[in-house]
This record gives sequence, structure tokens and C-alpha cells, in this order.
Amino acid sequence: MNNAILLLARILLSFMFILAGLGKFGDPASTAGMITQAGLPAATLLTYVAGVFEVVTGLAVLVGFQTTIAAILLAGFSVFTALVFHSGAINIPDFPAGANGLLTVFNGLMMMKNLAVAGGFLGLAVAGAGAWSVDGFRGTKPAFA
Repeated sequence: MNNAILLLARILLSFMFILAGLGKFGDPASTAGMITQAGLPAATLLTYVAGVFEVVTGLAVLVGFQTTIAAILLAGFSVFTALVFHSGAINIPDFPAGANGLLTVFNGLMMMKNLAVAGGFLGLAVAGAGAWSVDGFRGTKPAFA
């Protein structure tokens, strides 16, 4: 039963990162705009770096390859994006105050979601990928076991 739950956890945790990473290649301007608004340099380059990072680490978690490393990296990425992109109020010029208020609430929910996802990845880093994974087939034990 534990292996089935770990597989399900890997699928659920990796799914949004793989899709988000691929999405950055389909619409890089949107992510680059958010990166620019956050005050980070080289927004277009960072968009593509983030896209590759999310797809590669997401796939690693999905198949359970080097799971501890990938999970720790994604936990850090989740905390970073929570704090940098989702911790502040939203104030879009020419939007009604109520709309900006609602967007601020959604942004706060995104921050909490990212922090919760980081917790899931830390749990996966400790538990390992389970037997139904590349790590399991190779006999790789979790680094923290």
C-alpha cells in the first residue's frame, strides 16, 4: 500500500510542475512579465531556465529518479516562488479596488499552496520514491533514511 501511495504522491506533486514548465515555452512573455514585476533581471532567460528546471525535476519526481534531490530542489523552488511572486498585494492600475482585493486573496492562497507543496516535497525527500520507481528498481535508499 505504501508504494501505491508514494506513486500517487509523485504523480500529484509532479503534474503541476511538468505542465507549468511546458507552459513557459508556450507563453514565455507572461512569465517573463511576472519575473520583471518581481524585480529580477534577465526575465526571458529566467523564464526558459525555470521552464527547463520544472520539466526536468518534475519528470524526475514522476518516474522516481534521484527523488530526494529533485524533491528538495522543488521544495526550495516552491518556497522561493511563494515568497517572491505570491507574498504581496496585487494592485493593477485601472482595476476596481474590489478586483485588486480579490486578486490579493488569490495570491495569498497561491502562496499557501506553494508552501504546502514544499512540505509535500520534503516528505517525499524523506520517504523516498518507493519500490515502484527508478530509485526503487535501482535499490537507491532515501538520503535521510
